[in-house]
Amino acid sequence: MSALAFDTLKFTKTLIGAGFAAEQAEAVAVAFRDASSDADVATKKDIALAVAELKGEMSGMRGEMTTMRWMLGVILALAVANFAKQYF
Repeated sequence: MSALAFDTLKFTKTLIGAGFAAEQAEAVAVAFRDASSDADVATKKDIALAVAELKGEMSGMRGEMTTMRWMLGVILALAVANFAKQYF
């Protein structure tokens, strides 16, 4: 992951020029730098890996759903057969 280049001195001078006190401007610059450096950024490779993993999981779920459909069909057929046996 690449780090974001951030010029805290220029940022601080800009804040001081806008009317911030020097201590406030420095505190804001440090807080912004710390917040920016801790951020996790997903790369295209990270996203591609996540998509591949999800596709694998989805194919497994499709197989399970097919099995459940067959089981439901068999159960319904048995229920209809039992109903028909009792009344016909």
